[in-house]
Amino acid sequence: MASGPGKYVHEGDTIDYTPGADTLVGAVVVQADLVGVAQSFIKANTLGSLAVDGVFDLPKAGGAGSAIPAGTLTYWDAAAQNATKNAAAGANKLLGKAVKATVDADTVVRVRLQQ
Repeated sequence: MASGPGKYVHEGDTIDYTPGADTLVGAVVVQADLVGVAQSFIKANTLGSLAVDGVFDLPKAGGAGSAIPAGTLTYWDAAAQNATKNAAAGANKLLGKAVKATVDADTVVRVRLQQ
């Protein structure tokens, strides 16, 4: 039987990643529009993996108007190193959806990653 060009590799909840610098546990890594979270320490120039699926607690932007209702799309602001509901005209990359509502004073948001 003939087969198509696609070949199954794995489920896809993690992806291979080789950083140029040491990457800490919990670091959010942005590769173009692909965002992942390091689940373990990855030494520079060593193959590791990033989670691209799952639910994570991430630092949240603070201040007036920063509350994120459950179900809201959340984005990673790489400059500020925090999650926000502000896409900033595409400058901030999509993380996923908040799965727990936050208020302005919260410093953490729970997000289900989505690609």
